Amino acid sequence: MRVGIFDSGVGGLTVLRSIRERFPSLDIVYLGDTARVPYGNRSPDTVIRYSLECAGFLVEKEIDVLVVACNTASSYALDTLSRELFIPVVGVVSPGVKTALSMTSGRVGVIGTSATIRSGSYQKALKRYGVDVFAKACPLFVPLVEEGLVEGDIAERIVELYLKELKDVGVDTLILGCTHYPLLKGVIERFMEGTKVVDSSEAVARELDNLVTDTGEGRTELYFTDRSQNLERLIELILGKAVLPNIVSEGIHKG
Repeated sequence: MRVGIFDSGVGGLTVLRSIRERFPSLDIVYLGDTARVPYGNRSPDTVIRYSLECAGFLVEKEIDVLVVACNTASSYALDTLSRELFIPVVGVVSPGVKTALSMTSGRVGVIGTSATIRSGSYQKALKRYGVDVFAKACPLFVPLVEEGLVEGDIAERIVELYLKELKDVGVDTLILGCTHYPLLKGVIERFMEGTKVVDSSEAVARELDNLVTDTGEGRTELYFTDRSQNLERLIELILGKAVLPNIVSEGIHKG
């Protein structure tokens, strides 16, 4: 089987890593739209258009399941993708919410990019089940990860800056609502001592249990729409090994 994954950049590789750990023989095709990252400052209509273009590229690679690893795209484009495609489509929001609900005593924190928090996708889904939700945008987390500053004094100070509010209100469960954030999980867990942390990438991998069979050659194909700064270093940081990226500067954009 072949699973396609797309994200606006490299953060979705954390989802790829979790899926690969759970399904070692699965063939995986990844597309990072690094030429147009971030999606978070785009309008919902533009996010939907970009998502359809990314999905179209992956469908041409003969995938059997599509994973939308971008939280912004999952928030705005998932319904459209599910209608337009003839294969199962999995986002990152619902699996993260489902995992949090299985762990919480009733007070859930959600952190993400400004766009994801503004969309209210996590908040609405959680509140339907009667839990108290505390959401916080953490815009500096992504550049922190992109610079490789995932441990140390700078990471610790920025985590404290954003999460002190959630710690003070006593959330018992915290959803990492951005695919970059699992790389800061160690610092976050230490600061939020005693709080259960939900890694949405792991939740997505579990969501595939009923959709895929672990068959294939275990191949990983990486495609990016631009050779962004530090691309190879970030791939190695997230996947734990060097994997040669393919750059497709032409081929998915339709204007």
